[in-house]
Amino acid sequence: MIDLKDLQNQPDAYRASQVSRGADPALVDSLLAADEARRTALSSFETLRAEQKAFGKKVAQAKGEEKQALLAQVKELAANVKAADAAADEAKGELDRLGRLLPNLVEEGVPSGGEDDFVTVKTVGTPRDFAAEGFEPRDHLEIGELLGAIDMQRGAKVSGSRFYFLKGVGVRLEMALVQMGMDLALRNGFTPVITPTLVRPETMQGTGFDVAHDDEIYRLERDDLYLVGTSEVALAGYHADEILDLSDGPIKYAGYSSCYRREAGAAGKDTRGIIRVHQFNKLEMFVYCAQEEAQEMHRKMLGWEEEMLQALGLSYRVIDTAAGDLGMSAARKFDCEAWVPTQEAFRELTSTSNCTTFQARRLNIRERLEGKGTRSVATLNGTLATTRWLVAILENHQNADGSVTVPEALRPYLGGLEVLPVL
Repeated sequence: MIDLKDLQNQPDAYRASQVSRGADPALVDSLLAADEARRTALSSFETLRAEQKAFGKKVAQAKGEEKQALLAQVKELAANVKAADAAADEAKGELDRLGRLLPNLVEEGVPSGGEDDFVTVKTVGTPRDFAAEGFEPRDHLEIGELLGAIDMQRGAKVSGSRFYFLKGVGVRLEMALVQMGMDLALRNGFTPVITPTLVRPETMQGTGFDVAHDDEIYRLERDDLYLVGTSEVALAGYHADEILDLSDGPIKYAGYSSCYRREAGAAGKDTRGIIRVHQFNKLEMFVYCAQEEAQEMHRKMLGWEEEMLQALGLSYRVIDTAAGDLGMSAARKFDCEAWVPTQEAFRELTSTSNCTTFQARRLNIRERLEGKGTRSVATLNGTLATTRWLVAILENHQNADGSVTVPEALRPYLGGLEVLPVL
C-alpha cells in the first residue's frame, strides 16, 4: 500500500501521478478523508474506553443503591464503547479498501499517457536486410514447423487455442536460452529458485494484482488458488511478514517457472504462433533492496537484460513505459523490444520494473535499521528469458533454406551445434 504519511505530506504529487496514469485524482482525496475518519473514530473509541475503565473503578467503590444505579450506566457505556469500536473497525476497513485501489506513485520523468505514449530510450543494432540477401523471411511458426520445433495444431487439439507443443530443437533451444540466462544471473549474485505456480489470493493481491477484477488471471475456485502469470508473484510472497537483513546488500533471486495468462483482451491479436499464448516459461529476476538503492538496481537489471539480447545478436529498442501502462505496482518500467522481421515491428521480449516499497508494504516485508527500528524494503523485477524469445531468435537468424544459425553465445548450451537443420 501507499505510505499514508507520504501521501499526507505530498498529496499533489499523488494527484499528479493519478493524472499521469489516466486515473482519477479524486481517489487521493477520498483516501485522505478516509484516513481522517479512521483517526477520528479511533480517538472516539479510545476516549470512551478510558472513560469506561475509570467508571469501572467508581463502580467498584460504590455500595447499595448507588452501585445499582451506576451499574445501569455501565451497560450504556459498554454499548457505546462497543459501537465506537465497530465504527473504528469500519473506518479502517474503508481506508484499507481505498488504499488497495491507489496505484504506486510514478517516478519523476515517467512519460504520461497510455500504451502508445512510451518514450524510446535507445535503439541498438540494425535490423537484418533480407532483401539484400535475396530471400523473403519466413515467420517463426513456419520456421518452427520446418525444424520440428513448434506444433500449434496439436496444441490446439489437446488444450485449445493459444496452446502449443515445443519439441525437438525447440525444447533444446528454450532450455539453452534459460540456462544462458541463469548463468548470467549466477555471475551477478542471484540465487536460482524454481517457484510454485499456484499461490494464495493474499499473495497475488499483495504483489499488486486485482484478484477480483483481473480477467487475465486463472483462478482455481475449488481451492481458492491462482495460477501465476510470472514467478514475480511467488518470489514477492517468499519473504512476506519477514524482517530482512540487507547489511550485505540486496537479496537477489532468479526464479524459473511456467506462467499462465488468460489473454482475455487478446481476441484477434497475435493468433498465429507463440507470441501471445496461455502458457509459457520464464526466467525472472527478483530483488529486495534498500529504498535508496532501488533506482541504481533498476539500471543494473536493465543492463543485464540488454546483455542477453546483445549476446543473442538481436536488434532491439528500450522504451520508457508510459504511466498508464505501468500496472498497479510499478513506479517505473523499461521494456526491451526486439525486431521481428516478418512483422516489421519491435515486439516486447522483456521488461524490468521498480516497484519501490509498494509490494513490500502490502506483504509486510521490512529491513532492520541499526538503532532505528524497521522500514519497508524496495522490490524490483525483470525478465532474463521467456518462450517468446524463440520468435526473435528463429526469425532473425534464419537461412534461406529454413534452417537457423545458432547465435554463438548459445552454442555451448547446445553441445556446440551451429545450425538448427530443416527436417
